Order: sequence, then structure tokens, then C-alpha cells
Amino acid sequence: MTQTVQGIDVLVVDDDAANLRSLEKILTREGLIARAVSDGQEAARLLRSVRVGVLLTDLMMPGVDGMELLRTVGAHSRHTAVVVMTAYGTVETAVAAMKEGAYDFITKPLRRAEVVRAVTRGLERSRLRAENASLLQELERAGRSREIIGSSPLMRRSLDLVERVASARTTVMLLGESGTGKEVFARALHRLSGRDGPFIAINCAAIPENLLESELFGHEKGAFTGAVVRRDGRFHLAHGGTLLLDEIGDLPLALQGKLLRVLQEGEVERVGGGRPMAVDVRVLAATNRVLEDEIAVGRFRQDLYYRLNVISIELPPLRERGGDVPRLAHHFLRRYAAVNGKDVNVITADAMEALTAYRWPGNVRELENVIERAVVLARGSEIILADLPPTVAQAEGGSRILHVPVGTPLEEMERLALVETLKMTGGDKRRAAMLLGIAVRTIYRKLEGMERGQPAPPDADERSVAPETSDPSTGAVHDG
Repeated sequence: MTQTVQGIDVLVVDDDAANLRSLEKILTREGLIARAVSDGQEAARLLRSVRVGVLLTDLMMPGVDGMELLRTVGAHSRHTAVVVMTAYGTVETAVAAMKEGAYDFITKPLRRAEVVRAVTRGLERSRLRAENASLLQELERAGRSREIIGSSPLMRRSLDLVERVASARTTVMLLGESGTGKEVFARALHRLSGRDGPFIAINCAAIPENLLESELFGHEKGAFTGAVVRRDGRFHLAHGGTLLLDEIGDLPLALQGKLLRVLQEGEVERVGGGRPMAVDVRVLAATNRVLEDEIAVGRFRQDLYYRLNVISIELPPLRERGGDVPRLAHHFLRRYAAVNGKDVNVITADAMEALTAYRWPGNVRELENVIERAVVLARGSEIILADLPPTVAQAEGGSRILHVPVGTPLEEMERLALVETLKMTGGDKRRAAMLLGIAVRTIYRKLEGMERGQPAPPDADERSVAPETSDPSTGAVHDG
């Protein structure tokens, strides 16, 4: 049976002394570290100070009862799975406890097999919660070291998807405009995957077509003019690790069929060779092209697209990432001040306003270059407006700051927020809905009301806290 690494596997809480002794004996015989207490206050103290895998607690107790212990777990011990014990006549109370976050409940009189089964499932859930939390922390550390910086809803969503798919073997497609950080995300996926082999990247657009096959699959000596020695390709080099096929949309059609075979068979054959070799490679692909359009005009194979696009992660452009520009700007400021040995540590208000107003067609890469330039040109400890390129310093109309005079009717403020957000997203209503925290259908309804000159009536969509979002990997719609 699964055990916790340290602390208590099962904390049993019940004011019935006989039941408490019986449960402690059952769990100990299963090889678990069990602690039995009859006082809810003592249990709460243990939950705050010791790692607990499963809390097995009675609901009805004097003083600190099971519901209060459940709240203690929510505040201090989120990895702990809670299993509540209740009498037949109070099952409704157990259901209420599950709505508050309890994992399972069992009814009295207790049966040994039922207790063991519930605790076993609870320990597994606790282990998975702890692993997921550790994975997220590692992702955040990896992100900080590789400029995955951002707190906007779209960026948080992309990071969450990275966390969920990192340890899988499946192929992942990274989508987004140039400069959004697709290779940075690919490296984070590799680091979190647990694979021991190297991370290898190849830019399919940067290598001439007549050399690309050899770069990918390798070649035998004498396979073509200039092949004086046998050479391993990127698939061989990435064995046991991860291969990023960057700019996959530029891969020549002639090679797309060969790549598809490698992905399906897990074998690579060198150019000029006759013996396939098995390779263990996790493949990631990245592109700024719309591959569905490439398929429609015959430039990309549909079967390869479906083989690569098992999971897709869309990286939002910088202009749609809300307040991430200031955070990224200060990050790059610290980096390039240190690199250039300059005591530059401030971006003035007017310079920051220009940075946030600019639409960043080159995305994060362009922002990094602009800040590096500004640090080099800065005469003192501050980056001022004159240190920015003219195109950035004179930016207008792209600002995410909406200035509304005091006394503006709420209806007009709502209209302005909707219109400006749609401008920022280039008319993309799904992204606008994500940024505004409302449902896509609410945007359509409000736009219809604006066309008629009437406000759309409020409904449940607008009162809900979380917007509906779509999973880019499946297209399914989830209620946030």
C-alpha cells in the first residue's frame, strides 16, 4: 500500500474510544503509520504541523468537529485527502462534507474492507496532489530561468496545460506568432518530462531542403557527394530525450511522409542506409503558420498534422497578455543591466506607458531587444522615453489603460471596455471573452444590443465568476 514519504499516513479522529482503537489496529496491520486521537483540537494541531496523507474523521464530535477539521485541511494541509465517517441517519451531512472538499465517506458500523479501500484511494489521491504541486513549482522555477513570465489569464492557461502534459510521451504542437517563446516552452516541457536524454532543436526553415533529410535522419558514408563519414541525425542525437521540430510548417512535402513514418514506427533510417534503427524520442513541433490553411492548399499533409497535433498549446501574443509587459520589461532590465555592467534600475512612467501602448508585432523577443537597446543607451539610472526606438516611443492607440472620466455611466464604461478589448484582440471574440471574464455568447449579445442602441440584459453568464474556456487540445468547452 502507498505510504507518505514523511509524517503520518492516516490520522484517525473519533470520540468513540473503542472505534478509535479498532481503526488504529486495522491500519497498522496494513503497514501504515497511523495516529489515533479522540480530540478534534489535537487533530487540528497535527494537521498544521505534520504532513498527513489521509484524515479519517468522524463528523459528529464535541468541540472541533469533522467539518471544522475539513476547513483546517483546506487552509493548512491541501495535500491531505479527507475521508469522513458517518452514521446511516446522517448521510446528508456526509454529502455536505464532500461538497466542502472531502474525498470520500464511509458509513457506520464500519467494515474492515471498506475502511482499507477508502484509505488506499485517499493515499493515492494525496500522493498525486503532492506530485502535481511539486511539478508546478518546478515549472515555475524553470519558467523564471527561461523567461516564462506572466500572470495574464491566457498565459496561466498555457502554463497549466504545459504542467498537465509534460510527463506524457505524446507529441505536442506549440502554436503562436514569432517571438512568443515557443522554444522556451519546449525546453520547459522537456525539463518537466523526466526524460534523461538531451533536448535537441532543429529549425526546419533554416536548413536547405537538400540537407534537411540528412540533418533529421543522418546519413551513411558515401550516401551523396561530400558524405565522407557516417553521421547521426537529430533523431539519433535526441534518443532518450526530446526533439523540437521548429517551424514545422516549412518542412518540404517530400520529407513529410518520411517524418510521418518515423513517428508511427519509432524507427529512423539513415540516408543511404538499409537498416532502420529504433529511437526513443518525444517529439514537439512548433509553428507560426496556420497549418489547416497549409493543408487546404496542399503544402502540408493532413495525416502528419493529425499525428503531430495530439495536444496543442497556444502561446498568446504579447499584445493580449494584459499587464505582462511591465513584468517582462523589468526582468530584461535587470538582466541587461547586469550583462552591460550598468546601474540602470528604473523605467520612467512615460517610458512604461509607451511600452504598454505598443502592440509588439515581434512579441517577447522584440521587447527583449528594445530593453537591451534602452539599457545600452541610458545615460543615468533610468530608462526614459528618448531611450526607446521611435516606433515604440510614439505608439498610440494600443494602450491597455482605458481612461474614463469620473461620472461616466456604467453602461458607457462597459461599452468602451468591450470595444477596446476587441480592438486589442483584433476582433477575436474568444480571446476578448477570456480577458473580460465573460462568456463568448455574452459578447455577441452585447454587440447585438449596441447595434440596436440598447444595452443587453444581464444574465447568469455575466454574474458568473469564471468565463467559459475551451481546451485547445480537444476543442471541448469547460465551465471555468
